[in-house]
Amino acid sequence: KRSLALALILCALLPLFHAYCYRKAMTSDPGKTHCRDDKDKTWHPAGSRWRNSDCMNCDCLECCQGYMTPIDFPDDCMKEWDQKACEFKVVKKSDPSISCPVFGSVGK
Repeated sequence: KRSLALALILCALLPLFHAYCYRKAMTSDPGKTHCRDDKDKTWHPAGSRWRNSDCMNCDCLECCQGYMTPIDFPDDCMKEWDQKACEFKVVKKSDPSISCPVFGSVGK
């Protein structure tokens, strides 16, 4: 029973190990009320959160990957990136209008 519980806990934590985040250099100006997104060069109020054009979820201190990457799906399927939705779609290779099941993903 312990082995099964440990395996379930490790499986639940696996996506956290594959999430991509980076810390941003901040100057400690006491009167600073805004910060700038590294990618889009847009300004945001301190304490706010936003999603940039790289599909990263950001605040003034860090940005983290805002999407899951499918890694386990049927062989007759493929993953396609949808930039507008910031997500991968898994579809049939022979007919991309048909969605496929995803059994495992990493990220976010």
